[in-house]
Amino acid sequence: MEKAKICQSCGGPFGGEVKHGTNADGSINEDYCCYCFENGRFKDNNKTVEEMINYCVPLLISDNVFPNEAAARKVLQEQLPPLKRWKTA
Repeated sequence: MEKAKICQSCGGPFGGEVKHGTNADGSINEDYCCYCFENGRFKDNNKTVEEMINYCVPLLISDNVFPNEAAARKVLQEQLPPLKRWKTA
């Protein structure tokens, strides 16, 4: 099975500081990053896609990925809802 290129929860690309999360048995989870998923569980299990967007916007601005909130929010609103975690929510 090929590892996902982005986290299927937050959309963060794997590589560099972003590592895959872990399953309950300690194995690597192919779909989710270490910031979203650990030991077989989402770190914030009750988070909605809108809450994830609100959480990610300031991070993307501070990392200079987007110049402002409107640009970051627009991309996240397009990219996060189709991801595996949110499609079934």
